[in-house]
Amino acid sequence: MKKLCSATLCLLLLFALLTGCQSPSQNNGKLNIVVTTFPEYDWVRQIMGEKKKDADLTLLLDNGVDLHSYQPTTDDIVKISSCDMFIYVGGESDKWVDDALKETTNPDMITLNLLASLKEAVKEEEVVEGMQAEEEEEDSEEGEEPEYDEHVWLSLKNTAKLCKVISRKLGKIDKDNKETYLKNADAYIEKLNALDQQYEEAVRAANTKTLLFGDRFPFRYLTDDYGLQYYAAFVGCSAETEASFETIRFLAKKVDELGLKVIMQTESSDGKIAQTIQKQSKAHDQTVLTLDSMQSKTSSDLKNGTTYLSVMEKNLEVLKKALK
Repeated sequence: MKKLCSATLCLLLLFALLTGCQSPSQNNGKLNIVVTTFPEYDWVRQIMGEKKKDADLTLLLDNGVDLHSYQPTTDDIVKISSCDMFIYVGGESDKWVDDALKETTNPDMITLNLLASLKEAVKEEEVVEGMQAEEEEEDSEEGEEPEYDEHVWLSLKNTAKLCKVISRKLGKIDKDNKETYLKNADAYIEKLNALDQQYEEAVRAANTKTLLFGDRFPFRYLTDDYGLQYYAAFVGCSAETEASFETIRFLAKKVDELGLKVIMQTESSDGKIAQTIQKQSKAHDQTVLTLDSMQSKTSSDLKNGTTYLSVMEKNLEVLKKALK
């Protein structure tokens, strides 16, 4: 996984400071909020409601770049250093954030680390039977710090908790509208809880309780929420794209053993691994379905009306088909 080195980041920070840029909040009185991922962006929009027109809300990963390969530009560093509120995931992929926050020009900036906010609800990345571990995991020494699963937004239960935190944080930087944010968050959380209940009902009615991914697996929070089992080619944050013969063979045998009619993949997959598993199975007739992990949404998606809830609703329909 590529990371921006500290030395390079320090140069970016120095450049940002030398430019003497003022934050948008200083220029036009608007709240200046920067977030890293699409789910965070949409949560803020929903919680702000009509007040979002009074904010400059920036999504850093708005061009389809995956969270795991993102590296901040100089412009990104400038935006972060002077904003009123910065929201980020806080996992291994966000190691660059610590350095970026050391030279902030806004002493009143409020930051929100999603993983830190969820505390004990955060899970370590899990290598299940048959999963192909990355080389760095295979060669890692004992005593190394655990790597946590960053995809916390794929749990509706986690999202409800995080939206409550975001509403409180917004109330701190905009006290005049504190009650509005709390009220909007409560209304949004009701929708999240209602969809969560639909997931619960769908899983209870399902004939199959196991998902098999010919892909990396960012959905552990979702499967754990509803008691589903899973098999996959790689962990959620894996940079691997080519599955070994042993991995393909294991997954194909699992398809046969469990009588699975569906092989899953994520939205960023080229479909090759899922198709190879299908060809290696005895029946060769499984359907390949896609669950959206929301890791590479673009500005076009936003303009077309895509929301966090709309994606999770579509994922529910896919899940129902997969668990028949």
